[in-house]
Amino acid sequence: MCGIVGAAARRNVVPILIDGLRKLEYRGYDSAGIAILNGSMTRVRAVGRVAELDARAREKGADAPVGIAHTRWATHGGVTEGNAHPHISSQGDLDISVVHNGIIENHEALRERLRNLGYEFQSQTDTEVVAHLVHSLVRAGRDPFDA
Repeated sequence: MCGIVGAAARRNVVPILIDGLRKLEYRGYDSAGIAILNGSMTRVRAVGRVAELDARAREKGADAPVGIAHTRWATHGGVTEGNAHPHISSQGDLDISVVHNGIIENHEALRERLRNLGYEFQSQTDTEVVAHLVHSLVRAGRDPFDA
């Protein structure tokens, strides 16, 4: 079962995110990841245990005051680092990162529409569609909550 943790503070939130994911380990998952914002967006993902994610985050020197974290139980796409959350949409100077629990039933139609707008998909997940959809709306000057 998936789990989501978010944090914002006046200090490095990576330990908070990792600790939060550790507390969710009892739920079962196959991969985990974080996206953090400190001037630019950084993403760290790993297949397997949160300990592997923690080691990778330490290797990268991940440090930021804002971030999201996710443990994934695969529903769309295989158990790979590329399918692990968070998913990011980056074009120009706009980065959007999302995590999601659940299933997006119309993801294939949305994927096709977004491909026609020039978005390239890096994963097999339905969640990546959300990152690109929100990105496309914000880029067009629309409020994603009005879509």
